[in-house]
Amino acid sequence: MPKFAANLSFLFTDHAFRERFRLAAAAGFQGVEYLFPYDWPAHDVAEWLQAADVEQVLFNLPPGDWAAGERGLACLPDRHSEFAEGVEQALNYAMLLDCERVHCMAGLRPWGISEEALEANYVANLRFAADRFATVGATVMIEPINSRIDMPGYWLDSIDKALRLIETIDRSNVRLQLDIYHAQIIQGDLARTIEENIAQIGHVQIADNPGRHEPGTGEINYPFLFSVLEKVGYAGWIGCEYKPLTTTEAGLGWRPK
Repeated sequence: MPKFAANLSFLFTDHAFRERFRLAAAAGFQGVEYLFPYDWPAHDVAEWLQAADVEQVLFNLPPGDWAAGERGLACLPDRHSEFAEGVEQALNYAMLLDCERVHCMAGLRPWGISEEALEANYVANLRFAADRFATVGATVMIEPINSRIDMPGYWLDSIDKALRLIETIDRSNVRLQLDIYHAQIIQGDLARTIEENIAQIGHVQIADNPGRHEPGTGEINYPFLFSVLEKVGYAGWIGCEYKPLTTTEAGLGWRPK
């Protein structure tokens, strides 16, 4: 049976953030993830996790100025010190929240910088982050995000590119975060993508397409893909990173019984 984690940046958003942990547990989720925890003291978040008896599954490293449109720092040549500071901040949260996975966003492609320079910077930053998180037994995820609809200009927008970068980074605790919604938009061929790359996949996220709503509202055959994940032996978490079509509770009927 798959292990589903509620993404609290997308689900139960009609409630205060601290209340979403309790609501996720009441809805049957045993794990939670979200974009960023940094607006709240780590000790407070740890208390909310403990009170709800749910596991912290994943969160993102600081992305730069999110409100201004920044979407990560890892490929940006002029942001090394800020990236390193973000790694240390995320590391402190990961230790206090007992979180074994963090996602490192690549950033938007800047104007006038060569692909070679961006890749070299990205690889160096990911090696640094991986080495720091290895000290606490945590894994750094890299996620291809579609640049056609959701995040125009995102540098890491290809699954093949992500897999090649994992080889280049050459750290055992760098894995692929496969968001099936993004993968469908990027290239499709979802079952084969899972089967051929399961050894590199460290985390899975889901939403249907189009609309990024819950499974069953679009074109992706999630019951079939869940069976594929089971067949290939995926034992990790599946993050529910979708926008409910109505309310979170009304849209939970898709989960396997």
